[in-house]
Amino acid sequence: MIVASNRKVNSVDLIKTKSFGAGFGPVLVLAHGAGAPADSPFMEDLAQALEVNGISTVRFEFPYMQKRREDGRKRPPDRQPRLLECFSEVVDQVRREVNDDCPVLVGGKSMGGRMASVLASERSDLAGVVGFGYPFHPPGRLDKWRTEHFASLHCPMLVVQGTRDPFGKFEELAGYLETWDRVRVEWLTGGNHDFQPLARQQSSQSALIADAARQAKAFVDELNQAQASSIGV
Repeated sequence: MIVASNRKVNSVDLIKTKSFGAGFGPVLVLAHGAGAPADSPFMEDLAQALEVNGISTVRFEFPYMQKRREDGRKRPPDRQPRLLECFSEVVDQVRREVNDDCPVLVGGKSMGGRMASVLASERSDLAGVVGFGYPFHPPGRLDKWRTEHFASLHCPMLVVQGTRDPFGKFEELAGYLETWDRVRVEWLTGGNHDFQPLARQQSSQSALIADAARQAKAFVDELNQAQASSIGV
């Protein structure tokens, strides 16, 4: 279901679902997490599940991950300004390829979702943000929340989070959710940071990824309805 585009943005390959460009429905620019590339099994399954739900995706790799692909050496992520620069360039390219009525969202896995939300606090031309396993804080570090920019978001944000994600568990977010006006969190029961359920659950990682994609679809539908209402359709 996934195809690689020949188009590059400053030497960055774009990976698109086949439905991209077919009618120009909603497009989600989807960024990878800190440790795995854009074509990891999780990202492949997620992109396919989103396409099944009518959301085209465009994936890319940050510069440090591109270098890792070239020489096989693991590197830490680039600094935030470089990550955001790369992300923004990909969004600009996608905007040039779709029509003006096409909703363009940003999102990603873990760090990718975090960078998407920071980008949405700086750009006002995005329809929404979707984070899959958001790193609200480092594991065990409830004194280091990564949410200061939530107050500056220019668009609504959905986070789909496993209830036992060490980067932000269900019980840890109690009391915070009501302070984030533009952020909504939907929970995947038993899921960890990679949406792996507990062994005793009658579920699987692929099932939770499918649930996450359906949550994203419902979120996009709500955004579309709100947009239609605002213009009196």
